[in-house]
Amino acid sequence: MDFVIFILAMGGLIFGADFIVNQSERIALRFNISEFIIGSTLIALGTSLPEMAASMAASFNDKPEIAIANAVGSNIMNITLVLAVIFILSKKTHWEETITRDFFAKDSIWALMPILIFLLMGIDGEIGKFDAALLFILMFSYLLFLFQDARNDEVEEVDQELRKNFSWITSLSLLFVGFAMVVIGASFAIDSASNIAKSLGVSEWMIGVLVLAFGTSLPELIVSITAVIKGKVGMAIGNIIGSNLANTTMVIGAAAMVNNLDISLHAYHYDLAIMTAATIMLIYITANKLYSKPAGISLLIVLSLFLYEKVYPVIPIVPAS
Repeated sequence: MDFVIFILAMGGLIFGADFIVNQSERIALRFNISEFIIGSTLIALGTSLPEMAASMAASFNDKPEIAIANAVGSNIMNITLVLAVIFILSKKTHWEETITRDFFAKDSIWALMPILIFLLMGIDGEIGKFDAALLFILMFSYLLFLFQDARNDEVEEVDQELRKNFSWITSLSLLFVGFAMVVIGASFAIDSASNIAKSLGVSEWMIGVLVLAFGTSLPELIVSITAVIKGKVGMAIGNIIGSNLANTTMVIGAAAMVNNLDISLHAYHYDLAIMTAATIMLIYITANKLYSKPAGISLLIVLSLFLYEKVYPVIPIVPAS
């Protein structure tokens, strides 16, 4: 039964993502807003709802390690899995014809800065409410930067037919339906995947670190794949950068507002190192504009190292003696 629920949940994710991408594109074109801005704000915040809900629930149930691991794991998945898939699926012409934004000059600092601030906050062993407030301010600063910078982005001319037929009620309603399908679909996907994992004898801790992180990253994965298939790579990249910043600021901040989060940087050193390394790789890729399949494969190698380190101690991949 769990397998059936998982398949149906994935269907909800796919259809919901299609609604989100289509209506977000209409809003972007209607108001001459770039696809990147829409992806890094509206879509990023919407697809981060599962992470926020999961981490707040974990914090409420006095499981701070799950709340933090979910955000850290989701950041790792977003770069090493979602971004890798974007690079592998997208064509070179998509980048040459549709991308005019310099991600390195404008956005790379926003990918790394929240991680560095989060690590500094964790040195004393706790993420408290004051820290949470500062994380919220950082997210607000990013949104302010985006909207101030929006006037400099090159966008398509507004289609007069689109302007005439555009309806806020219709677009917002379909966006709400899309986000609802994505969040509900992700919830069922997480629950069913957890049940499947339990039936296979995988520990609760491993479920939290891997299954929960992967499950809450499904919206970003599905939305980004849908955007790439439609040739909207800017929207997909914006979704990744915005989602990771939202995970480190809004998700951890919201969980810390529920209860102070105890954290041991030493205990999480491998996960935190992988997250930081993946972010540095993202900056290097954008600096050199290495938007290609080899870059995607390199990110998948980092993901493989992360999964091997987590799965091997639990399920040794060795032939039976």
